[in-house]
Amino acid sequence: MERLKKIVLKILKWTGISIASILFLMFIIPILFPGTISEQVKLFANKHLAGKLDYKRTHLTFFRHFPSLTVAVDDFLLKGSKPFENDTLLAAKEVAVGINLKNLIFDRQVKIDEIYVTDAYGNVFVNSKGEANYNVYIAKPSDKPKDTTSIGASIKLDLIKLRNWNIKYNDHSARVLVDAKGLNYTGKGGLSEDIFDLETNLDINKLDFSLNRIYYAKQKTLHADLITRINTNALTFVLRKNELRINELPLKFTGFVSILKDGYNLDINAASEKTTIRDMISVLPPQYLDWAKDTKIEGNSDLFFSLKGRFSEPKNLKPRLKARLLVKDGFVSNGKAPVPMNNFNMDLNVDLPDLNTEQLGLDLKNLSFDLGPNNNFKAVVKTKGLEVMQINADVKGAVNLQTLSQALGLKDIDVRGLMDTNIKANGIFSLDKKLFPKTNGYLNLKNGWLKTKYYPNPIQNINIVANIVNTDGTFKSLGVKLDPFKFDFEGNPVFINADLQNFEDVLYKVRAKGVLNVGRIYKVFAKKGFDVSGLIMADLSLNGRQSYATTGQYSKLDNKGNLILKNIKATTEYLPKSFYIKEGNFQFENEKMWFRKFFATYGKSDFALNGYLLNTINYFIERKGTLHGKFVLNSNYILIDEFMALKNGDNTDKSIEVEYAKVENPKSSGVVIIPKNLDVSLEANAKKVEFKGLDLNHLKGLASVNSGQVYLKNTSFDIVGSRMNIDARYQDESPLTANYDVALKVLDFDVQRAYKEIDMVREMATAAKNVKGIVSLDYKLKGDFDQNMKPIYPSLEGGGVVNLRDVEVKNLKMLSAVGDNIGAKAFNDPNMKGVNIETHIKNNLIHVDKFTFKVSILRPTISGTTSFNGLLDLRIRVGILPGGLIGFPVVVTGTHEKPKIKIFSKTGQGIIDALYNKKSNKVIREERRAEKKTRRQQRKEKEAQEQKAKNAEKQINKDLKEK
Repeated sequence: MERLKKIVLKILKWTGISIASILFLMFIIPILFPGTISEQVKLFANKHLAGKLDYKRTHLTFFRHFPSLTVAVDDFLLKGSKPFENDTLLAAKEVAVGINLKNLIFDRQVKIDEIYVTDAYGNVFVNSKGEANYNVYIAKPSDKPKDTTSIGASIKLDLIKLRNWNIKYNDHSARVLVDAKGLNYTGKGGLSEDIFDLETNLDINKLDFSLNRIYYAKQKTLHADLITRINTNALTFVLRKNELRINELPLKFTGFVSILKDGYNLDINAASEKTTIRDMISVLPPQYLDWAKDTKIEGNSDLFFSLKGRFSEPKNLKPRLKARLLVKDGFVSNGKAPVPMNNFNMDLNVDLPDLNTEQLGLDLKNLSFDLGPNNNFKAVVKTKGLEVMQINADVKGAVNLQTLSQALGLKDIDVRGLMDTNIKANGIFSLDKKLFPKTNGYLNLKNGWLKTKYYPNPIQNINIVANIVNTDGTFKSLGVKLDPFKFDFEGNPVFINADLQNFEDVLYKVRAKGVLNVGRIYKVFAKKGFDVSGLIMADLSLNGRQSYATTGQYSKLDNKGNLILKNIKATTEYLPKSFYIKEGNFQFENEKMWFRKFFATYGKSDFALNGYLLNTINYFIERKGTLHGKFVLNSNYILIDEFMALKNGDNTDKSIEVEYAKVENPKSSGVVIIPKNLDVSLEANAKKVEFKGLDLNHLKGLASVNSGQVYLKNTSFDIVGSRMNIDARYQDESPLTANYDVALKVLDFDVQRAYKEIDMVREMATAAKNVKGIVSLDYKLKGDFDQNMKPIYPSLEGGGVVNLRDVEVKNLKMLSAVGDNIGAKAFNDPNMKGVNIETHIKNNLIHVDKFTFKVSILRPTISGTTSFNGLLDLRIRVGILPGGLIGFPVVVTGTHEKPKIKIFSKTGQGIIDALYNKKSNKVIREERRAEKKTRRQQRKEKEAQEQKAKNAEKQINKDLKEK
């Protein structure tokens, strides 16, 4: 026993010494090596990261991620790669890397084998051009041999742990958005090996996924247990074990993903087999999940999904998507339902080759359910394509909507009425080709009722009798009757009767009468965007044929009645703010829709219109119809700036092009986008028009909008105290670019006032700051606007004449320098009254034709070239008595601020013009001073050119002899 006691004590002693030693080492190692580790980690980061890295403090410890020795960085911030160097790529409360202890102690090398990132925000972004912000890692050139002798930091990862991440992946080029909140990830494996298995455990609390702004997942929970074989040489990911759960729906994946130089190649198959309808419903949007909790749902479902092919933006390649959803023997019942929804079955197949919606194939082989005897519904629909759609459909059912609502247990909506439908269609639908499937069918709704929780009063007495017939598959035989469509809302009856025949040349009979409170009816559906007091009052009778208006047979039309709008709020996808129609009184009179009284506002701008529109019937019938019209427009104030597409406003329903342009250019205003389906002339009269701080007063003239372009003709306005006359054209190219041309004439405007108030004058004519007096201008220009609707100067082309009617030019540096060099101080105050200066602009250069003026008894003549950036290459002939016939040459180079003078010289130094790409709206090369060449260089270049010409001539003669 004594001996055993000694052994136990010895073991405890050495165990205690070992633990103490380990604790001592864990305490002392961070003290011994902090400089080495901190220095080498910084060296590694600066050497291998292109994005800007910042953090507050570093720690070296065993205790944060025991038992690993870790370098921890607090308040970590990493910026993106160009052109996103000002945007955050990753921000984290802590980023820690695990250090290989053996290499640190014995080799004094930092080998990183673990990474921990906690409480992080990641923002991965790819813009519309395909430029990504995550290209921050600078890889070593592969053709260089590895340096095995250098000492420094290296990565050999075996573990990655991410805790509490919020990460957003936004790809504008693919129009994909993934937003994950509460992400926790653990990845294990030999991540530094060429080929390794990565074991992944992933949990996400809330996941959003959208494609083309359509959300396919919203606030979903996700759990993934994956094993992925990764080949870093070929950048290939093979999905070996991949079990995924979205809410309650399990999915299993197989396949691979290969990263290519210009995209990726993938072959992924997913399945959720032998699950329940309730599991399937769990992936619906969150607002439907509360309904599912209180509803009895039974039945089986299967989901199959595949994505196969290459994605390459440069080569325009995209993978093929296939999916199938099966639902069998479904049963849905709410506790209060007298009859359940029974025998619910669905078989839906989706095929999307090249992710191209024009090739979209939908095959709904069966959608059916019943609510008891004589109360059932069945649909079989098959389509192929979108613009040209092949359709085969058979829809039939008689359903009591109140019974259906009760069976489903709908809480937010109360719907009633007897719906009976029977529609069969087979053929091709194409608006462009004027094809419509052979169709025979009807839809009847009797004694309908609709009430929601969003508004206390129902829409009631809804009755619809609709019939559709097509006998030969063309628009010509298509007939649609709506007799009647009527309902009551808040004591106001509304009814519409319509009979439309022959959609190649529509023969229409439409009668509409009623009062509709737009704001309140949109509250019924919880829709925002319309003014709560908006009213539409209609009493219309429209009879005629589409071609009667287009061929001028107006006497055959019988269109009459009134349409009154009050306090209506409307938006368009290309404008940042809403239009408010304060009052609109429209009268229909055969071919014309008269604007008898129309007043609207847009932001700070106001508009009063009086006139008419033509082709209104065609516009609503045809998809590509164009509205024609003629109006008188009066306005007290128009602020053009607030029409620029990327300005801030209340409109949330912008086009995807505008939305992406705003995200990618947050500080830009964009340009004004013009509707493409208008052909309208305006006799405009505006008291004040403001554009980028410039006031145009008492504007009068003719304006027109046609095919997405705005034209101004014989238009005049007051600017800086003078009357300007212009003819102009404007056209947008995208939300960020536009082009224009303008011809302008202005008499007797004050140069100094123009210099102070007009940005373009200061930028184009910097010398104007030394000029006082009255000037006239006759000029033509064309060019492009940039993303802030400012002129892009290298794009400008044009020319004209500036008349210096009554001016004083004092202390112009270029002329003063000439005077100083020739001993004539009078050049500081030349006489330029009545001088005409003709110039031509192209590629950021201003070419000045010869003009002569007086300087005391001298007669200088100036010509040459200057640039918008101030470069000079001017020739001056200083004429002396008698009459300037005798003179001597002077060359002026340098810049406006620092001119260089050479007397008795005709050799200047040319300016190479800028290069501008009109398609991309980019300056490829800025103008620059031409290289100085000696006479010997010039002679050699001439001899080389002559020899090249001789060689070319010999080759031509040789080719002719061979023939």
